[in-house]
Amino acid sequence: MNFADPDPALRPLLARYTDVARVEPVLRDVGAVAGGELDELAAVAEANPPELRQYDPRGERIDEVRYHPAYAEMSRLAFERFGFAAMSHRGGVHGWPMPVPHVVKYALSYVFVQAEFGLFCPVSMTDSAARVLRRFGGGEFGAEIDGLTATRYADLRTGAMFMTEQQGGSDVGRTATEAVRRDGRWVLRGRKWFASNVDADVVLTLARVPGGASGTRGLGMFLVPKRRPGGGRNGIRIDRLKDKMGSRSMASGEVTLEDAVATPVGELSRGFLQMAEMVNVSRLSNAMRAVALMRRAVHESTAHTRERVAFGAPLFDQPLMRATLLPMLLVAEAGLGLVLEAAAELDRADAGDERARRLIRVLTPIAKHHLCKAARTVTGEAMEVRGGNGYIEDWINPRLVRDAHLGSIWEGSSNVIALDVLRCVRKDAAHELLADTARDKLAGLADPHVAAAAERLLPAVARLRAEGAALLSGGDEHAQAACGGFTTRAATTLMAALLLEQADHEARTGLGYRKLLVATAYLRHLDGDPAPEVLPLLEVLVDGGPVAAEDLA
Repeated sequence: MNFADPDPALRPLLARYTDVARVEPVLRDVGAVAGGELDELAAVAEANPPELRQYDPRGERIDEVRYHPAYAEMSRLAFERFGFAAMSHRGGVHGWPMPVPHVVKYALSYVFVQAEFGLFCPVSMTDSAARVLRRFGGGEFGAEIDGLTATRYADLRTGAMFMTEQQGGSDVGRTATEAVRRDGRWVLRGRKWFASNVDADVVLTLARVPGGASGTRGLGMFLVPKRRPGGGRNGIRIDRLKDKMGSRSMASGEVTLEDAVATPVGELSRGFLQMAEMVNVSRLSNAMRAVALMRRAVHESTAHTRERVAFGAPLFDQPLMRATLLPMLLVAEAGLGLVLEAAAELDRADAGDERARRLIRVLTPIAKHHLCKAARTVTGEAMEVRGGNGYIEDWINPRLVRDAHLGSIWEGSSNVIALDVLRCVRKDAAHELLADTARDKLAGLADPHVAAAAERLLPAVARLRAEGAALLSGGDEHAQAACGGFTTRAATTLMAALLLEQADHEARTGLGYRKLLVATAYLRHLDGDPAPEVLPLLEVLVDGGPVAAEDLA
């Protein structure tokens, strides 16, 4: 199975953003590996999690994490064969003379993650660590950036972000790790409670600087290398590895910094704001991974129901099962549209587009909040679709469910993410920007069938604008209580607008009305309407293929 092939939404979406023919060779390669070798390696690595060896035979502290060979081979595929951590930073990856666009990177990553979720935490942090050092390092960290973006596995230096502390959790302002100057250099002392990719070569972390303000304003960002300049171990003690519910192939642990030699990154007074750049990119990666899990769940469910015969017919052909599968497909496909649009906005923002910079700032938490929650529902539904086997570890469904729950917690739980959206509304009138973006997409629709369907979304756009204004005019308690619902409606409204925009593109380029059928069914799904007349067309929605205008009635 090539995971890129049974996905009817992926290539038409990519065609709006880039030259698909240019992407096709690597897309096929990633899809084939994900559907074969990688899928097998991921199952082995999940069953054989890493182990911590704290001491060597002579009693010397070494804190060495030992990985199963399957994990090492997956890492080689991700970092070397496909260059996921390098492609945004240097030319030459997959023949691209310039860095690969974010939208292409996230599309390829989405296919890879359908087989292996956990490894993409180190991949994303390595990628985003290089981004932060390029942006804020003032040219000081060339060797580290070269290692983080290496395309040869032997030269690779993986990255990590150690932020969470036991007493603070999501309240980063309570960070207690201290940075002090000693003998002409900075050293850090403190504990980090949740450190993923715990044995990374290049760690970015926050620490309280002498004389700094309270809260996040008193935090500086520091680079903590795994090895000191002379080659010896730095003062990073791995206390234990976490026994995680999911993402077990990748090592997360608790770390004590004991006079760990560190180098400041950027302005010490802006450490938290600089770290936010790494956090936001990681959040977008979380959203992408959530969509990948949903896509794999949809694939597993449709394949199973086509093979499984019960009560005299394949499950796929039975109306109630079709009514179960349809919403799963709709949410997964709409989510992919949101992720690729956010990636395209990130490309525009990096090119200097100020509006895109404002938009990606709010799109990222919206996507992370909604899609990670949706993945929990879709993967859980897929487990039930498979029945008893879905609950058995021989099948992938338990792993999909476990990994789906992770996305809503890491890089900020859903409530923290919704409060971030509220900050965007208060600071930047993000509700107006979101409503304007949805309105502009609807105003640009040219196909009459698509434009007619879009009329149904106009009240939701108006409501989005009004709800955002209410967040500003009401008291703080009201705004905090309501921002979660606002974030969900912002996500679904934008996803619907993007489906309609894509439907218009496909209709005008001769691909037919399949996407419009998806868009109208999604709009009805949001209203609680099961759209029973769409169910006979589920096969064409799953497999792709032309839908004529008369099929829309």
